[in-house]
Amino acid sequence: MLSAGAVFRAALLDYNGVLVDDELVHLAAFQDALRPLGVELSEADYWQRYLGFDDDGAFRAILKDAGRSVEDALVRDLIDAKRPLYLARARQELKAFPGAAELVRTLRTAGPVGVVSGALRDEIELGLRVLGVREEIGQIVAAEDTQAGKPDPQGYTLGLSWLSGELGGALGPDVLVVEDSLSGVEAAKAAGLTCLGVGHSYPLAELKRAGADDTVDRIAHVDRALLESLYRRTNAVD
Repeated sequence: MLSAGAVFRAALLDYNGVLVDDELVHLAAFQDALRPLGVELSEADYWQRYLGFDDDGAFRAILKDAGRSVEDALVRDLIDAKRPLYLARARQELKAFPGAAELVRTLRTAGPVGVVSGALRDEIELGLRVLGVREEIGQIVAAEDTQAGKPDPQGYTLGLSWLSGELGGALGPDVLVVEDSLSGVEAAKAAGLTCLGVGHSYPLAELKRAGADDTVDRIAHVDRALLESLYRRTNAVD
């Protein structure tokens, strides 16, 4: 439990790359969905160019980079094709990051916890059930809820609106975001929130350059002392 007086009032957590280690599951599903078009996606390109996109943004970027026409109907078809491919693999291969469920429960002792992600809602629901923390999550902002993916702050703005209704009053730096991607960090900071970058996907130095208020190499290393120190620094608490 977090100490009174030095505590974030609420938290909004990214999903992929923060709570669940499923990027290789996503990569395989992207590859399977694209293969009938003759578009090959390498693991190196996925990590370097497309990590952090939601499905819509990723397919658009991949098609453009492959010299293919980017048509809305084709992108929708690819998203629809990828969904069952991901879910089928995830049910067999999905892994939670060590410490992820424990962090959710710790943050929940202090206030509401939500998820803000570019993943589809049924993907997030599956992962939260795997972690055993679905009942701890008060709100999910998924890809279906936004018109622009990260680094656009829309998802976090929606999450902040929910928290304002839950807690009342002005919120901002006293809401903690945990992110693993550069675009996610940028989105959180654009929404005026405190952001902890976790180095599951990018080097810590890059997360800092993107605007993270602090960084940690693994989510399992996020402890009470780190959270309280970060709160004091970002909220000017002596």
